[in-house]
Amino acid sequence: MNSTLRNAAVGMAIAALGFSTSASAATATATAQANILTSLSVTATDALLDFGTIANSGVGGNVTVNASTGARTCTPGLVCTAGAPGVATFHVAGESGLPVAISFTNQTIQLQSGANVLPLTLASQYSTLVLGPTGNDFNVGGTLTLATNQAAGVYSGQLEVVVVYN
Repeated sequence: MNSTLRNAAVGMAIAALGFSTSASAATATATAQANILTSLSVTATDALLDFGTIANSGVGGNVTVNASTGARTCTPGLVCTAGAPGVATFHVAGESGLPVAISFTNQTIQLQSGANVLPLTLASQYSTLVLGPTGNDFNVGGTLTLATNQAAGVYSGQLEVVVVYN
């Protein structure tokens, strides 16, 4: 019995050595935080990207409305005629002083006139910009690619801009 008690006492002493005592414990703290940004909003202030009227001599080509200047250019074989071309303009608002990235849901869209299509590759005036206190405006232009003997008609389609904090 003595040896059983002695073995139990030795076991408890060894077990006690394995546990930490409050004299050897250490703690530290940290702060957790989150900065929730103002939601971004984007609205079309001039919702028409207008290429005006174009005459095709049967060879096809490109018509570009410059996103920065609104100027329209036609490649040889096309004639930029009547109409007042212009960019689509958007206003974005959010957290002042922070950068945002501007892109499109689809960089190339199809304008349609009945069963006929006309590809439009979109271009933004800026790929990124820093938001001012009341937000910022940006323009969207693009390039139409007319096929040889593109069918006559009024072509239209929808474009969608995407703005995210960068």
